[in-house]
Amino acid sequence: MDETAAVLERVFRAESAVVLGALLAQLHDFDLAEEAFQDAIASALERWPVDGVPRRPGAWLLTAARRKALDRLRRRATRLDKQSALELEAELQTSQETELDDDEIPDERLRLIFTCCHPALAQQAQVALTLRTLGGLSTAEIARAFLVDESAMARRLVRAKAKLREAGVTYRAVPLELVPERRSTVLSVIYLIFNEGYAASAGDSLVRRELASEAIRLGRVLVELLPADAEVRGLLALMLLHDARRDARVDADGVGVPLEDQDRARWDHAQIREGRALAAELGSVETLGPYALQARIAAHHVSGATFADIDWRAIVGLYDRLLSQNPSPVIELNRAVALALAEGPEVGLALLAAPALTESLAGYGPYLTARADLLRRAGRSDEARVAYRAALARADTAPERAFLQRRLNELRPLPG
Repeated sequence: MDETAAVLERVFRAESAVVLGALLAQLHDFDLAEEAFQDAIASALERWPVDGVPRRPGAWLLTAARRKALDRLRRRATRLDKQSALELEAELQTSQETELDDDEIPDERLRLIFTCCHPALAQQAQVALTLRTLGGLSTAEIARAFLVDESAMARRLVRAKAKLREAGVTYRAVPLELVPERRSTVLSVIYLIFNEGYAASAGDSLVRRELASEAIRLGRVLVELLPADAEVRGLLALMLLHDARRDARVDADGVGVPLEDQDRARWDHAQIREGRALAAELGSVETLGPYALQARIAAHHVSGATFADIDWRAIVGLYDRLLSQNPSPVIELNRAVALALAEGPEVGLALLAAPALTESLAGYGPYLTARADLLRRAGRSDEARVAYRAALARADTAPERAFLQRRLNELRPLPG
């Protein structure tokens, strides 16, 4: 990848949510906004090598995208549409920041997330559409987050856009009275954006800081909006506690580092203190929802001076509570690993061998890695070698592949 393309990719990751959010707020058309943004990216690939990278690349892309949107509007406008096109042109050309009314959600991108989470759509479609338009995630990345085929996710996105058009949805500020009915989906969107930043689904980097930072920023805005909501504060605590370990999750050679081996001096301890304080004030376990419970689990992960100090039995109890609310094979997997660390690897391996998990998570990378790790801990090196090879074949990022290869190299060789 040449230097300009590399810069543009970084800008796209960092600025796409801002640019698309601003375009949608003015154009009120998902397809037109995305097409104009892609046109602007193509223009940048053409102009930046000649003119140099602009001082404010995000602003350059937004200006270019507005112009491209106008070009598309003019080309497709019929006689009856010309007045609307002229009105939109005037709006785009005179665009400037305006103050929000007191009854509107106080952040443009967050307002647009609430708008995308329209009840006309099924919840998964709401989440997928918001991730695509405002989260900066590709269709392939969203498909991985949902554990579905990329082509199936592409069709789902097309249907969601069509359904919103049919419902006559406009992309205006959402009043506060609509927040409660869309809250759970908005939390899901923010968490999935964070997850893609915390553990990228593909590429050379395990961590995409701009996505994680954007999710945390949106989480803070949501806490300001709903300060008494334990789930909202739990989500922010969860993200802060996970993100605090980001610098220790990859070593100097670009190899992924599991929690057990991380250098705790490289953790962001100020962020950990903030996250633990939030998690501690969420209330009793019996009253907690899924994000608050996961925040408590994350707080346990960073609470001891060493990995050996972690209270895995308490974590198992929290996973039991989480499973009672939200049965999920991924939660079952995490509980099995926690129980293995509390009672021994063979206990965890027996749980991982349950048909419900082997069938639903057969090709899921974290499941394959967890099983390989427990086989290694149990001293079953030959089986662990086979398992690590299976996990390596499913690893999507360079740090994951390097970590799995290192584990393979550490195992004793098979007899010749």
